[in-house]
Amino acid sequence: MKPIAQDFTDECHALQSILADALKSYRKNPLALSTQFKDWTISDVLIHLHMWNLAAVLSLQEGDGFSVFFADVASAMMAGKSHRDMAREWAAEKFGGDDIKLFAAWSDYYPKLAQNYQQMDPDTRLQWVGTSMSARDSLIARQMETWAHGQAVFDVLGLVRRETDRIRNIAHLGVKTYSWTFKVRQLNAPKPKPFVRLTAPSSSVWTWNGEQADNYIKGSATEFCQVVTQTRNIADTRLEVVGEAAELWMTNAQCFAGGAETPPAKGLRFCSPAP
Repeated sequence: MKPIAQDFTDECHALQSILADALKSYRKNPLALSTQFKDWTISDVLIHLHMWNLAAVLSLQEGDGFSVFFADVASAMMAGKSHRDMAREWAAEKFGGDDIKLFAAWSDYYPKLAQNYQQMDPDTRLQWVGTSMSARDSLIARQMETWAHGQAVFDVLGLVRRETDRIRNIAHLGVKTYSWTFKVRQLNAPKPKPFVRLTAPSSSVWTWNGEQADNYIKGSATEFCQVVTQTRNIADTRLEVVGEAAELWMTNAQCFAGGAETPPAKGLRFCSPAP
């Protein structure tokens, strides 16, 4: 688990670093900036990441801590509250609307979460939203969430993220959740699974599934990760997508838990000019 824990930590560090710089250089509070993700502010992103990091550690512990936490979340959403509004209420109780305290709490906690994961057997099944996951996949999911929601932060700050090969974890999760994309939409997943051939930031080549001439996705690993995490529309990438199954997958790809979500429309998500 140590390499994945390091990848998660490094992903958080990358986001923490640009936010620390923004807090120093902006005259107004940069955490109040609205992103291209459902009009969430950067503060909303941090609330989401921190709240679910805390939930993740509950899933590592014995007892019903995670079940109690998620029951409260589900109750709020069943009452008609959006995820953002529910999370904002949670954060208001903890931080009183102070974005600096929120940022400090998230920054302080993610290294501790990484340490907790390192002590786990990678194959231990953990509770999560809608399904259980192995500890290994749970930690990769925390990296994925940080990377995906972090994309909205990089975009609104007008910064192009310097990617590294640690995104292989996210690409692997994206491939592994092929069937989930269809299941969450109550559809049968087409078979066989498409061949995936991606070029890493280091220029290494990563492949999954058997090679097929008429059913495949090829191109940038970064763009593939953007599509499966729904931070970019497939039409805004240069990925080569061939075959009905591959096209249907990339049109709806969703590597994260929860109900079916609609990918952003073409041109909706992009790197903004620096504010």
